[in-house]
Amino acid sequence: MANDETPIARAVGDDLVTEPLEEIIDPENFTPRLLALLSNALVWRESHELRRQFRLGTNDWRVISALAIRPGASATEVSEFIGVNKAVVSKSVYTLTARALITLVDGPRGSRPMYLTAAGARMHDAMLPISMSGQGIILDELTPEQTTELNALLRRMIERVREAQVTEEASETHSVAEPAH
Repeated sequence: MANDETPIARAVGDDLVTEPLEEIIDPENFTPRLLALLSNALVWRESHELRRQFRLGTNDWRVISALAIRPGASATEVSEFIGVNKAVVSKSVYTLTARALITLVDGPRGSRPMYLTAAGARMHDAMLPISMSGQGIILDELTPEQTTELNALLRRMIERVREAQVTEEASETHSVAEPAH
């Protein structure tokens, strides 16, 4: 191996694409990217403030908020409601329980309903303005009618994505179950 030839350079060789491809996504007009950037920026801002003020993160806030809306929900129900993996919820449940902001009780057939404590309800009320300020950033330039239309459109999009996932999962299950001929 020559002195200027590193193992990585030798492995890659002349197989580098150094110019943009012809068919690409327009990053300034690709809606999923813009939605992701907006969501990431809002979550980062919210998380930073929640950690700074309360030493809790966005996922902790989501669990608190979910239990404010649905007292007695299980970790699985909270996971489905906020759209995150159950392991993420479990980590937040541990943190929130340790801080006496939520409590788990014994429920029917081994379930573990969760409830905010009085301290948890106070924490919810203290954290709520941070989350609501993110909504304000989004809606400041919209009329009430546009806000209603935007929310309805977003709910329809979410439903379409969920339907596509179910269809894809059913297709994958069907193709796995079918023997190849």
